Amino acid sequence: MASTAFPSLAKKVTLSDGTTYGYVGVAPALPDKPSFLLLHGYPSSCYDWRHQIESLSAAGFGVIAADLLGYGDTDSPTSELAYRMKVMSSHIAEILDKEDVSRCIAVSHDWGGGLLSRLISYIPNRLLGAVFISVGYVEPGLVWDIDAMLSLTKEAFGYETYGYWPWHNSDEAAKECDDRPRSVFSLIYPKDPADWKVNFAPLGAAQDYVRSGKVDALPSWYSQVEYTMRDSILSKGYAGPLNWYKAAMRGINLPDEEGFAEEDKSFDVPTLLVVSDLDYVTRADMQSQNTLKWSKRLRIEMLQNTGHWIPLERPKELHGLLQGFATEVA
Repeated sequence: MASTAFPSLAKKVTLSDGTTYGYVGVAPALPDKPSFLLLHGYPSSCYDWRHQIESLSAAGFGVIAADLLGYGDTDSPTSELAYRMKVMSSHIAEILDKEDVSRCIAVSHDWGGGLLSRLISYIPNRLLGAVFISVGYVEPGLVWDIDAMLSLTKEAFGYETYGYWPWHNSDEAAKECDDRPRSVFSLIYPKDPADWKVNFAPLGAAQDYVRSGKVDALPSWYSQVEYTMRDSILSKGYAGPLNWYKAAMRGINLPDEEGFAEEDKSFDVPTLLVVSDLDYVTRADMQSQNTLKWSKRLRIEMLQNTGHWIPLERPKELHGLLQGFATEVA
């Protein structure tokens, strides 16, 4: 929640369709410095970009970090129909207009990668470059056949990597997460990344973990103070955040994307993909393979001894990559 975590930098805007967004907005120190647009994932907020907001602004870059739809200071529609990627892309374009940013370097993590993928599809002229973290490019028109993905990953890796998706698509998941927020945090921000192969990724494991009320120790890169802040930010609950999964699994975006020809799914925006060796759900091998298929100008960086939460686990290394990429594209 921008207003809670970054009160001196927080802004709010009501867009043309009536949707209100909260976000962090920092102008670049000099006219020749580009702005970074930071798109968080699930279940998060702009607070998960706290290290990057501090380091990028200190280096003179502009920063825009929104609480995305369903999170923090931003509206949280109850229907998954409101979470169309085309609509959310237009929201981001309006925020860029509000901040007088004609072109930016867009950086995503986790589900933010889905939105960044559609910014590439719908408003590529607004992007100097794209940085995908943990989750790579998702082509338009993708049908999320979760049963097939579960079978494929079980055969390839010995466990299903998306076994939590059916639960996230259920009507009871939001209440179960709201009832046991400490268990949800412990599940999704694990002390040991390998826990995901047991507690999160396999089919049925995530809901069993949360329903049991299990809580493990905080990871070394997440303090109790930070946990308390995040807990207050997520106080609106999980119904909105889970709608990102429901919209994908229920085909909400397909009518908008069915007109993309196969050749139009490829893109030539300069792109950096940052992945990690200990991410056992959004695996580096799968993300790299799919992004390579569609990107014409791609560089891949692999971080060692690192789990899924790269912006939190490796902020210094990530800052170096972002600063170097800005030099290349700006």
